[in-house]
Amino acid sequence: MMAVVIREFGSPDGLEVVDLPVPVPAPGQVRITTEAIGVGGVDAVIRRGTLAAHGFREGHLLGSEVAGSVTALGEGVDASWMGRRVWAFTGLSGGYAEQAVASVEDVLSLPDGLSGADAVTLGGSGVVAHFALDRARLAPGETVLVRGAAGSIGITAVQLAARGGAGAVAVTTSSAERGGRLRDLGATHVVGRSGEGGPDAPSGFDVVIDVVGGPQLPLFLDRLNSNGRYVAVGVVGGQPPADFGTRLMAAFRRSLSFATFSSDTVPGPDRQAVRSSQFADAARGDLRTVVHETLPLDQAVPAHRAMDAGKVFGRIVLTP
Repeated sequence: MMAVVIREFGSPDGLEVVDLPVPVPAPGQVRITTEAIGVGGVDAVIRRGTLAAHGFREGHLLGSEVAGSVTALGEGVDASWMGRRVWAFTGLSGGYAEQAVASVEDVLSLPDGLSGADAVTLGGSGVVAHFALDRARLAPGETVLVRGAAGSIGITAVQLAARGGAGAVAVTTSSAERGGRLRDLGATHVVGRSGEGGPDAPSGFDVVIDVVGGPQLPLFLDRLNSNGRYVAVGVVGGQPPADFGTRLMAAFRRSLSFATFSSDTVPGPDRQAVRSSQFADAARGDLRTVVHETLPLDQAVPAHRAMDAGKVFGRIVLTP
C-alpha cells in the first residue's frame, strides 16, 4: 500500500512516499480502507522533530485520524463492523496510508450525510474544542478569546463558544479576510497578535483558548480578567518561554488560572459521546466544518508546506 513516512525530521521535504505491507488488524482492531485522512497540527509538530524525545523516530508513519470503510476485523471484533463507513483515531501513527488499523474503541460509525473529509476535519478537533471550553468553565455572558482560530480546533471552538452564549467571542488570525470568515462562524471581534483590538473590543477576557503557544503566550496571560482561565491546547507556534509562570505570580491578587489540555485525559466513552453528537450536528448543518483543500495522499509535502506557511484555514484532507 502507499503510505507517507518521515524520512528525515525538519522541513516538509523530509516526508517520503513509500510502499508498505498492508497492516493486519490485531485482536480488538479493525482495518479501514481510507477515503479521507486528516492533516493536523500535531502531524507538523512530530514531523519537525519537536517530539523526538518522546520516542518518535525517523521512519515514523504520520497521521492520527482517518475515515473510510471497514474491510477486515481482528479477533474478538463484532462482525457487524464489517463494511461500515467509519471515522477512526489511529493514535499518533498510521493514518497517512491507503489502509489503516485502529482499536474498535476508537472507531465511530458515520451518520448519513457526513462526508469522510468533514469527519476527519471535525473528529479530533471538535472534541478538543468542546472539552477545553468545558475545562475553562465558560459561562453565558463571559468573554472568550480563541488564539489561532483559523485551524480546525479554533473554528470549532468559536462556534461552540457562540452557541454557549458567550458575551463576546474574539479571535486572533493573520488577515482581515480570515477574520471575516471567522465572524461568519460566530466571532464578534478580531483582535491583534497581542490580544488588543479596536475601541469596541473587550479590554480583557474571562477565558483564553490557545492553540498556538510560542513566545507570545505571556502577552495573552496579561489579557485575562480577574479570575480568568487560560487553557493551552497546542503549541503549533512552539514552546512558550520557560519563565512564563512568573506572569501568573506577578498577578497573584487577580486569581488567574493556567491549564494545559489534552483529550488523552478524557475517558474514551466520553470522547466518543461528544464526537457522535458533533457528527450528527455537522450532518444536519448545525455545526460547520471547513475543509481548506483536498489533496492526493502523495501530495503530503505541499500540504505540510501550506501548514508551515500559515496558509491553511480549516484543515487539509488527503485522499488515497
